[in-house]
Amino acid sequence: MGMLVQGKWHDQWYDTKSNGGQFVREDAGFRDWIENSPEARFKPESDRYHLYVSLACPWAHRVLIFRELKELTEHIDVTIVCPDMMHDGWKFGIPEPIFGHTKLHQIYTQAKPDYTGRVTVPVLWDKKTNTIVSNESSEIIRMFNSAFNDMTGNQDDFYPKELRPVIDEWNEFIYPNINNGVYRCGFATTQDAYDQAYDSLFAALDRVEEHLANNRYLAGNRITEADWRLFTTLVRFDAVYVGHFKCNKKRIADYPNLQGYLKELYQYPGIKGTTDFYHIKRHYYYSHTMINPTQVVPNGPELDLESPHGREQIDE
Repeated sequence: MGMLVQGKWHDQWYDTKSNGGQFVREDAGFRDWIENSPEARFKPESDRYHLYVSLACPWAHRVLIFRELKELTEHIDVTIVCPDMMHDGWKFGIPEPIFGHTKLHQIYTQAKPDYTGRVTVPVLWDKKTNTIVSNESSEIIRMFNSAFNDMTGNQDDFYPKELRPVIDEWNEFIYPNINNGVYRCGFATTQDAYDQAYDSLFAALDRVEEHLANNRYLAGNRITEADWRLFTTLVRFDAVYVGHFKCNKKRIADYPNLQGYLKELYQYPGIKGTTDFYHIKRHYYYSHTMINPTQVVPNGPELDLESPHGREQIDE
């Protein structure tokens, strides 16, 4: 994992020393919006936008899920980076189709030659203006949720107005404690920083487990954005985070409600096809040599995600 400084690539890991051993995630550098309005710079149009993603990354996975849910697969094409992220950062197996670049950081400097910051996925590229619209996953999924509705006819709404306060509340709780919490455990470089992240992570999982005992989804009986944002962490938890990131108090499989909930989301139409466990395990175990210097990728675990989930009874 490296970064660009004034458009020059540096193979530089996160600076945890200045944060007392804690991992602090950098904010996204591109935050524009696709809007269905005459004045918008970025308008919803078929074949105008291109996604650069990693199948390993939970943030990019959110965007792939919404591309599937909102029937945008025929309108927004995708380039997938290799799972191995080494000294050059994210790379393409073959040159990407727009410019022929071989490294993701070249897409960033194509948009902004003097860019300074981390080079992350997802990246939403505009082929009309030749720039990056956004590399903030939480905002890209909201664009996908609503901006293209008139074009596709898909009116499914995963951020309905009446549920926004409860969705936002869950997002604000889950992001620091669970989504980013696993990284705060895995990338911590002091015992105190790890202990704090570990305790917050499992306290949060305990709270969600309790909530799901009487609620089919986070916002009640309707699946929303908050569920998909949590899903991409849960589906990686037992395969990677338990061992590689030392999140080993419990597996998701040890939480009856969370496990059933995870299985239901995994079995939702189209979602299994967005989930690639080879890329997930290969990326984390092979790329993070400071955590796993041997780069040995474990064969297990066996995951039970396709058996009956039993969540229907919550609505009865």
